[in-house]
Amino acid sequence: MFYLKYEKNASPKTIENYSLRLNRLVDFCWDIKVTDLNRMQLLDYRMALHDNGLNVTTINYHIVAIRAFLKFLLKNDIDCISPDKLELAKTPPRDIQYLEEEEVNKILEAPALHNKKPLQKARDEAILYFLYGTGLRVSELVHLKKSDIKVDAHQFHVIGKWSKMRAIFTTKQAREKLKTYLELNDSTSPYIFTSISHKGENGFLSRNAVEELVRKYSRLAWITKKVTPHTLRHSFATSLIRKGADIRSVQSLLGHSSITTTQIYTHVDDRHLQKVHDLLEE
Repeated sequence: MFYLKYEKNASPKTIENYSLRLNRLVDFCWDIKVTDLNRMQLLDYRMALHDNGLNVTTINYHIVAIRAFLKFLLKNDIDCISPDKLELAKTPPRDIQYLEEEEVNKILEAPALHNKKPLQKARDEAILYFLYGTGLRVSELVHLKKSDIKVDAHQFHVIGKWSKMRAIFTTKQAREKLKTYLELNDSTSPYIFTSISHKGENGFLSRNAVEELVRKYSRLAWITKKVTPHTLRHSFATSLIRKGADIRSVQSLLGHSSITTTQIYTHVDDRHLQKVHDLLEE
């Protein structure tokens, strides 16, 4: 894991995930030396993961971790099976969950309708408007510092996955909500979004707290879909594609390293166009 941290500069979450997945392999293989590991044993391991109820995508994540480990061994002159012999299984097209604009608006309006505490209402509104209006990942949002953003600025930068910097653009409403929140918030924490109780002045709001916040307001808005912070990110991208944004621009705004990851939103738009075309049948 030192290799991931210091040479690859991987995020703590990536290191945690790789550690979990490789430890599962160790538990399965028990006393087999890595130099003796062969393709059939790894096939047995893949089947065991499947039997334990893991889906194809999750199993592929485990295979990616093993391939990275094998590449590390070969790089350090330790003889082992070639990572090229481990293939990723074909996965079904990804079906993303997103919200229609009317549903998004209901969630954005929910704090004002259901929260009577001025500071908490202002913070929750700022969080929701930032998640939808910028396309930020929840991990990027909770790590935002006051020094990162000028309240009236239309643009700022974040360090995203694999320490890649990207430009983030804000909507007028998001800036207004943030300004209101910061004017009410007297926390000495360097982070923008903190607990209202101010426990741990230097800490930031946890990822779980933001996820629960989004779930709460989606329930209060009577949204029956499962809504997470990532759902708002999907909705951000879907809305841009529907309004005519080109796929490359959306890729940059989301911070995707590969255009293939972003292309899922073009399929979402295809479904929307099908509904429009179906109007001819009415």
